[in-house]
Amino acid sequence: MLMSVRNGVALPDPALLRRFDIPGPRYTSYPTADRFVEAFDAQAFESWLARRGDTPSAAALSLYVHVPFCAQVCYYCACNKVITRDHTRGAEYLDALEREAEMVSSKLTGGRQLEQLHFGGGTPTFLGNDELKRLMAILTARFPLADKGEFSVEVDPRNATPDKVAVLGELGFNRISVGVQDFDPAVQRAVNRLQSFEITQATIDAARKANFKSVNLDLIYGLPKQTRETFAKTLDKVLVLSPERIALYHYAHLPERFKPQRRIDAAELPSPEEKMGIMLDAIQRLSEAGYRYIGMDHFAKATDDLAKAQSQGRLHRNFQGYTTRPDCDLIGLGVSAISKIGPTYSQNVRELDEYYERIRDGLLPTARGVLLDMDDLVRRAVIMALMCHFEVSKEAIETAHLIKFDDYFKRELAELKPFEETGLVEVSPEWISVTPKGKLLVRAVAMCFDRYLRHDERIRKYSKIV
Repeated sequence: MLMSVRNGVALPDPALLRRFDIPGPRYTSYPTADRFVEAFDAQAFESWLARRGDTPSAAALSLYVHVPFCAQVCYYCACNKVITRDHTRGAEYLDALEREAEMVSSKLTGGRQLEQLHFGGGTPTFLGNDELKRLMAILTARFPLADKGEFSVEVDPRNATPDKVAVLGELGFNRISVGVQDFDPAVQRAVNRLQSFEITQATIDAARKANFKSVNLDLIYGLPKQTRETFAKTLDKVLVLSPERIALYHYAHLPERFKPQRRIDAAELPSPEEKMGIMLDAIQRLSEAGYRYIGMDHFAKATDDLAKAQSQGRLHRNFQGYTTRPDCDLIGLGVSAISKIGPTYSQNVRELDEYYERIRDGLLPTARGVLLDMDDLVRRAVIMALMCHFEVSKEAIETAHLIKFDDYFKRELAELKPFEETGLVEVSPEWISVTPKGKLLVRAVAMCFDRYLRHDERIRKYSKIV
């Protein structure tokens, strides 16, 4: 039975969710990162850095810094990380980042003022206060921060002490993302992440005292020992903290790909029915509490810039998720970081030793990338419109890309028929619109327009949508 519509999202019958709950990409880019090729190397990346200034209307600039270190492993984690308690390793990494930043800066043309800055990991707050100050000095000497920009950092409350949060505020950060996952002690023990409500609250209180504009909390459903009842209690505590944004991620158990997950007892994972119940309960609860469903796994208060951007048609999506900024060029620094310059994507090497070796040799650490062709660009426009706004204007795509939409996407429109027949999508001569009950399955809708999924069996490597 279809549940009520709140804040633009409806909760469909679980049987309908199960039917369309297939493995699929998260579409932080199109083509997705698994389509990058080694033929697009450091030389190719350099050439696009050099030609960026050739376009008078070059895109604004965003910067991502990957800090891979974590003091201990969280068993669920699939991020690119290095587990160590040796905090002296941060200094060596900052030396390498400084050399990489200088190499990129020396090649980059066009404006370099940052509209966006994001520290991710790993655990950026693995770094000490002086190291964080040094890192910001390295970056801002080459890429100054724009007024009223969006500058965010991921933190672990277990090492993000109030004084460290205050330092981050002084350095210019105005958005903070706090890892929580679950407050239940049994769940925390099962995933090796013990973190009290009190220490989390202290981090958030410090962020608000430091005038951070927005606080995001990361939650995960589907973890071992989770039940609908225990997660309801976690949500009680989350609502007390009242973050501006909430990310409700789905745990994908893929131990064959991610070694730490082998320490999770699969017998302790919630059943598919229980997991879906946890998710549906959480969405309904957050909607009732006034959070707007932004898309996929993200929620925001109506007063938050993310919700405002979606309402005004300004929402975008990149490798850090949803963003309020226009489509920026992106510089990625650090091991495994991804860049986007013009119609290209490129990614650094994933292994820390190889990253250091490249930097010592005076080489950019680019491992692979892709130059988008015209078909990639038109499909990216359609997929990103669906992911950000749940609708596509055929006329807008036709005007921007000089195609006849219904002819160009004849096959894709046929593949949308099951979504139309079940009321998940509406197709008219002018628009493709995802209905409120289809929003939870927008990734499956977007997949209809992904040309690469037709040519191999790689879809099986993705996690399921719900």
